[in-house]
Amino acid sequence: MNWLGQSLQAAAVMLWQIFWALVLGFGLSAMLQVFLRNEEVEKKFGRSGWREMLLATFFGAVSSSCSYAAAATAKTAFKKGAALAPALAFMFASTNLVLELGFILWLLLGWHFVLAEIIGAFILIAVMWLLVELVLPRKWIESARDHVEAETKSCCHSMGGCSEAEEMPDEPFRQKIRRRENWRLVAEAFVADGVMLWKEIAVGLLIAGFVMVLVPDAWWEKLFLAPDAGFIRVLENAAIGPLIAAASFACSCGNIPLAAVLWSGGISFGGVIAFIYGDLIIVPLVLIYRKYYGTRAALAITAILYVSMVAAGVVVNLLFTAAGLVPLATHFHGAMAHAAFSWNYTAYLNLLALAATAVLVRIHFQKAVQ
Repeated sequence: MNWLGQSLQAAAVMLWQIFWALVLGFGLSAMLQVFLRNEEVEKKFGRSGWREMLLATFFGAVSSSCSYAAAATAKTAFKKGAALAPALAFMFASTNLVLELGFILWLLLGWHFVLAEIIGAFILIAVMWLLVELVLPRKWIESARDHVEAETKSCCHSMGGCSEAEEMPDEPFRQKIRRRENWRLVAEAFVADGVMLWKEIAVGLLIAGFVMVLVPDAWWEKLFLAPDAGFIRVLENAAIGPLIAAASFACSCGNIPLAAVLWSGGISFGGVIAFIYGDLIIVPLVLIYRKYYGTRAALAITAILYVSMVAAGVVVNLLFTAAGLVPLATHFHGAMAHAAFSWNYTAYLNLLALAATAVLVRIHFQKAVQ
């Protein structure tokens, strides 16, 4: 059972390395959600123009969500009249352009990957937008909207009726930061993000820990083509990255530890980026798309997302290679094997993160009692 202990130890060490970054990301995300919230956001996405796509990307990036919550929010926006492309852009940005993911990516893989993930995200959204507009028939989109309406009515009927969410009054930013109630909302959003994402993060850490211990390096060498394969390797790695993500069931921030393992195992730079984006085509989410939009539209959306992920991975790889920004592969297995808990800057930052978490959780439960 030595392999079990080693796997759990590797997962624990990774959690120790990223805990403070998670708390910082959740905290900043919660403040952005409260102080930049916009209750009319769905009404701004009625068209598929560049303005709507940029707004959808921005609002998605400041509304941190797990992949499942992001899919549900996109469905709600689509049901209320948003065009499909902005709804999908919002869904993607709320899982792949969020602060906590960037912090974890920076700690485990370095700033090159953070920059590549951001640039690749805009490439992916542009390709996805183009495919939705040029490939997806309008009658399929309207059929998907009808399916969403029917599914919502069926759900409400089975629950005995649904009520509309109460909208919060809008107010100037200076007033927002002075209101004690808004800081209680920050605590609520912080706890909500943690509750939504802890399972994905835990699963991702455990999968990465077990993969590091159980999967031999020779297996990765057979899966990923050698560097001398040139462009064929870039394309193959970018194509296989999202498929590994889909099979791993890890989503949102949870797939970053496994991305570090894949990078150490020999996948290309663009393959890592494509893998990170693959959290939106895991099997459970595809089944959710089918429930929301119907089988035909769900398969089309999944295919469009996959092609966009591969394209983004390939383009990012070519751009960063041409610019000389592709870093050398790190021996992530060895680094985690020799890592240990010690009193360094990580320990002190984690203690501060624990204290901040305790304060926010206390505020949240005080609000719940009231």
